[in-house]
Amino acid sequence: MSLKAISLPLLFAIFASLAMYTHLSLPNNPKFVKHLIDLSLKTFSSSPFVSTPMVYSALDCGLHRHKHHQDSTTGSLCDDFPPDFPPPDTNTTSILCVDRNGCCNFTMVQSAVDAVSVLSQKRTIIWINSGVYYEKVIIPKNKPNITFQGQGFASTAIVWNDTANSSHGTFYSGSVQVFAANFIAKNISFMNVAPIPKPGDVGAQAVAIRVAGDQAAFWGCGFFGSQDTLHDDRGRHYFRDCYIQGSIDFIFGDARSFYENCQLISMANPVPVGSKVINGAITAHGRTSMDENTGYAFVACTVGGTGRVWLGRAWRPFSRVVFAYTSLSDIIASEGWNDFNDPTRDQSIFYGEYMCRGPGANTSTRVPYAQKLNDTQASIFLNVSFIDADQWLQPYA
Repeated sequence: MSLKAISLPLLFAIFASLAMYTHLSLPNNPKFVKHLIDLSLKTFSSSPFVSTPMVYSALDCGLHRHKHHQDSTTGSLCDDFPPDFPPPDTNTTSILCVDRNGCCNFTMVQSAVDAVSVLSQKRTIIWINSGVYYEKVIIPKNKPNITFQGQGFASTAIVWNDTANSSHGTFYSGSVQVFAANFIAKNISFMNVAPIPKPGDVGAQAVAIRVAGDQAAFWGCGFFGSQDTLHDDRGRHYFRDCYIQGSIDFIFGDARSFYENCQLISMANPVPVGSKVINGAITAHGRTSMDENTGYAFVACTVGGTGRVWLGRAWRPFSRVVFAYTSLSDIIASEGWNDFNDPTRDQSIFYGEYMCRGPGANTSTRVPYAQKLNDTQASIFLNVSFIDADQWLQPYA
C-alpha cells in the first residue's frame, strides 16, 4: 500500500489510539497535521505535568514563496512569496527552499538534500514550508552541516510508514535517517505512520527518525510513532523543547544525548486501576561495555500519557539512563526500571533518578539496582557538558 493510500483513521490510530480504518487519502494540509498533533496532545498529555512545547520562531514565516509556475492555482498559492527568498549564499551559509506547491527551489526534501555539495563546510539551511511531506529522507555521511528548518512542529512534517519487516530491519525503517555530522532540526515533526503493532506482532517496529551522526541538535521538534519512535543511535545529541511520543522503547539506541525540557508521552493502552500489567517503556539504551561513554540524560522534562510503563529497560548489559528534575506522572510503574529480564545485568546497568517529582517519582519500591543519586553522582548528567556541548553546540539562532 502506498503511503498516500493510508487512511485518515489509521493516522488517528497512531496519534489517538483509534482503530477504525476506512479508505481516505491524506490531505497535504498543515492544518490537518496540526489537528492530528492537537488530538494527540489532548489524548496523551492529560497529565497535569505536561504542557505545550515551545515552538521556535526563527525563519518561521510559513509563507508560500516564488511564483515558479504560471497556472492560476499555483500562481495564487505563491503570490505572497517575496521575490528575494531564498537569499543569496554567503561565505558561511546557503539556504535552499522546499515547498510542496512548487513555489520555490524544490518540492521534496530529499531533492534538496541531494543538491547539497558533498563535504561542504558551509551550513546549508533547508527551509521547509508548512505541509506534509510524504517521503523517506536520507542524509548520507558525506552531507554534513545541514539544517532542516520547519515552520512549527504542528505545521511541517516528514511522514513515511516503513516497518522492520518492510525495510529489512528496524534500523532501516526510519522515515528520516541522519548519518552526517552537525545536523540540526528546528520546528519540524518526524512521523512514522505504520499501524500500531498488536501484542505479539513480529517486525512491526517503525522508526520516525534515526540519528546516527555526531553533534546533532533538535529544537522544538516532534517525534511521532509507536514502537521505537526515536532511534537515538550513536553520537552526541541535544534535544530541547521537543515532543516525543510512542509506546515501547520509544527512545532507543547507544548515543550520548541530553534531553532538556522535553515532553515524553506514552501512547500505550490504558491499564485498569489496580492492574500490575506493564505495557510500555520509555527508553531502551544500548551501551555494551563500561568503556563506552554513552547514555541518556533527561533534565527538566515531563512524562505523561497512558499505559503503565518503565522509565527504561536494559536493551544492552551496560544501559545508562538518568532522569533529573523531571515530572513523572502515575503511568510510571512503581518498580521504575527493567533489566530486560536478565538479572546478570543488574550489576552493570546504571539507572538513576535525581530530584524528580510527581506521583511516578516515588522511589520507595524501585528495583534494587535503581539509584537515587546524590548531588555528586547527579552532577555530570545535569547540564550540556554531558555531551561536550562547549566543543560543538551552537546557541539557537
